[in-house]
Amino acid sequence: MEANVKRVASVLIAPAPHMVGDGFRVHNFFPSGYKLKMSPFFLLDYNSKINFSARKKPRGVGVHPHRGFETITIAYHGAVAHHDSAGNSGIIHPGDVQWMTAASGILHKEYHEEAFSVKGGDFQMVQLWINLPARHKMSPPKYQDIKQANIQKHYLQNNGGVIEVIAGEYQDLKGFASTFSPLHLFNARLNKGGKAVFTFPSNFNTGFVIIEGGIRINDEEVAGVDQFVHFSNEGSEIKIEALENSIILVLSGEPINEPIAQYGPFLMNNSEEIQQAISDYNQGKFGYLEE
Repeated sequence: MEANVKRVASVLIAPAPHMVGDGFRVHNFFPSGYKLKMSPFFLLDYNSKINFSARKKPRGVGVHPHRGFETITIAYHGAVAHHDSAGNSGIIHPGDVQWMTAASGILHKEYHEEAFSVKGGDFQMVQLWINLPARHKMSPPKYQDIKQANIQKHYLQNNGGVIEVIAGEYQDLKGFASTFSPLHLFNARLNKGGKAVFTFPSNFNTGFVIIEGGIRINDEEVAGVDQFVHFSNEGSEIKIEALENSIILVLSGEPINEPIAQYGPFLMNNSEEIQQAISDYNQGKFGYLEE
């Protein structure tokens, strides 16, 4: 293998699923499922494809708080509606991305979108928690609603497929999502036989979620649907080839080398800040959101 190749450290199967609320059946790849070095990505919940029956009352997760990080929801099948205490709301459909910066504190709720709920059907999503550097943890909350039509796209040669640049940069294309630390987030949608090359700094923590299909990595390792590929912190170049029509979620980011204290929906740097978050939440400082 070439010296500059970022090699595969492990190919991991999806951990046993659990329910989040009654609307999201997720496999937690990290931090609970596997102890992976993936900062600034703190959590990865993968809702593998599942068929939800039709229902008049939408399934989902009721009002809950967050502080100190961002939640990013990426839709592949189905539709999710979002409301938060900062007055933001939106619906994401397949191909869309919802980027919520909780930062100093926010309440939000997430439900299956009404029309999808009434009809039922396949549902597949990813939610990431991205940590914020200490200096940004108490920034004002914000919300980025990134529609499929607005995502920057790099089309591969020989009808190989397309790289959708959600955040970061690929081949001089910059994603529209603004971030608080250097990171890349792509959807690689490859046709069978399609090839792509990614280049990331050696110290960036990097992983792939195989959403659909299967790929060969660096002419050696093979990974299939619902698996997570974790890369080593050496070398910079990753080559992939699609063994069938495939979708790969690509994550790579510069580690935030700061202490982490987590308690439920709060992600801070020390226990005192966690206690302050609990106190602020109990005093209603995260705003109000109707159930």
